[in-house]
Amino acid sequence: MVLLRFKALSDETRLRLVQILLHYELSVNELVRILGMGQSRVSRHLKILTEAGLLLFRRDGLWVFYAVPQNGEGHAFLRAVMPFVRVDALMQADLATAAQILEERASKTRQFFNAIADDWDELNREVLEDFDLPSAVSAAVPDGCGTAVDLGCGTGAVLSCLLARAHRLIGVDGSARMLELCRRRFSAEDLGSERVSLRIGELSHLPLRDHEADFACINLVLHHLSAPEEILREIRRILSPGGHLFVADFLRHEDETMRSRYGDRWLGFEENELAAFLERAGFALLQRQHQPVGRGLTLLLLRAVAA
Repeated sequence: MVLLRFKALSDETRLRLVQILLHYELSVNELVRILGMGQSRVSRHLKILTEAGLLLFRRDGLWVFYAVPQNGEGHAFLRAVMPFVRVDALMQADLATAAQILEERASKTRQFFNAIADDWDELNREVLEDFDLPSAVSAAVPDGCGTAVDLGCGTGAVLSCLLARAHRLIGVDGSARMLELCRRRFSAEDLGSERVSLRIGELSHLPLRDHEADFACINLVLHHLSAPEEILREIRRILSPGGHLFVADFLRHEDETMRSRYGDRWLGFEENELAAFLERAGFALLQRQHQPVGRGLTLLLLRAVAA
């Protein structure tokens, strides 16, 4: 198997692919764009690397994403070998293009949510139906909570419900229009006294200090993001030791229309997959719950504590 792995890395294109995927998880079409090659050629190289145990792929509806393994023999092999690979100008250009693609993803997401903001509450009701998500989040806030944060707060339906449960609230969203609508839910006194602080920013680089929050929630947001596990690590940074986290997101499904209608990137998550993301990000899982909602979907509600 070691010989097979060395043989898999003996091709320049496959070295380029591994170098890119050490940094990002990308779809086949995105890799085709970066390398400037035909899809059949790129797919053949991906197959060789996968069969050698140097790449893993993830199917998400009609899309297929590739990344390097995060553990096991393939991970150990790449960790030992890749430091000896010189990153030349071509590889640097590959990484720059990959970074540009991720920025384009984020920009399209911001544009989508700015455009859909005025209809967002109605779209949420279409999916959630009779389930009262704000009340479920509120019930998860520990007594005597100092600062509670809603990440991807949208129009503030959940955030406003937390007003009676925490001394101070922070709402973060990447959409200026969403935050404008969110602001209308609060009094001038609450906003002026900074009991409620609304902040625009990317979830990958949260506009909060280390350990600033005692409770955080992220609801129906992770499936919009390119790298959910990285976001969970960032949430761990802003939570105080022993701080609580509430996550609500979809279990894995096959409804492709969620991409076009709601801007979804992931078609939900496997329960153990999301639990593993949390544990690797530094959380201890406290509770799991399934909640059937509209469109034949199921919400996974997770409570965790910063370990």
